Amino acid sequence: MNPSPLLALHGVQAGYGPTTVLHGLSLSVAPGERLALLGRNGVGKTTTLRTVMGLTPLRAGRITFAGQDLTGLAPHARAALGLGHVPQTRDIFPSLTVEENLLAGCKRRPARALDEAYALFPRLAERRHHGGTQLSGGEQQMLSVARALLGQPRLLLLDEPLEGLAPLIRQDLLRALAQLPDLTVVVVEQQVHEVLGYAQRALILDRGQVVHEDQAERLRDDSAALERHIGLAVQ
Repeated sequence: MNPSPLLALHGVQAGYGPTTVLHGLSLSVAPGERLALLGRNGVGKTTTLRTVMGLTPLRAGRITFAGQDLTGLAPHARAALGLGHVPQTRDIFPSLTVEENLLAGCKRRPARALDEAYALFPRLAERRHHGGTQLSGGEQQMLSVARALLGQPRLLLLDEPLEGLAPLIRQDLLRALAQLPDLTVVVVEQQVHEVLGYAQRALILDRGQVVHEDQAERLRDDSAALERHIGLAVQ
């Protein structure tokens, strides 16, 4: 028997101004699942995450989290329920140190929480007294993810976490996330081959709808599907 989904979207329509981006999008995410959302630019991946967080207005349809209807809930109320969001812009506090940034997202005893963050991202421990502007792009991304995790989310929404990162840093970030098997993750990413090595299942979006679904490992080897839906040929 399949578990009840932690997150479910039913016929979701959303967009910006007069433009509708999501056209009746439906999907579900099981507890503990790592789901990749793939697709060309402009097909609705980021809008999906923003709509789940309440940052983009829901025009039609329904979104539930742990069985609760999110309709009308503000972003901070959704975060309080256990939704975490790391946007593409990272949004760290540049004037604060690494440690101060982490404490800003902490819900638990600070010492224990910091120890866990530094164990997951040793590079941040080395930079704990550095300001946000002194960090590399990869270190800023690690900090953004670590801060979100200290909020103890049940579901983490990641928007292109690997963008602009060196290959070794991308591997470090995905390896750290893989150490959290109980965390449910929805990740939007253009680094298709790498994210399919991390995710368990993948959905490909086009024009605001799901056009292809498969197990991540199988899709990674399906060059025909990747080329057809994303324009990407994987060797």
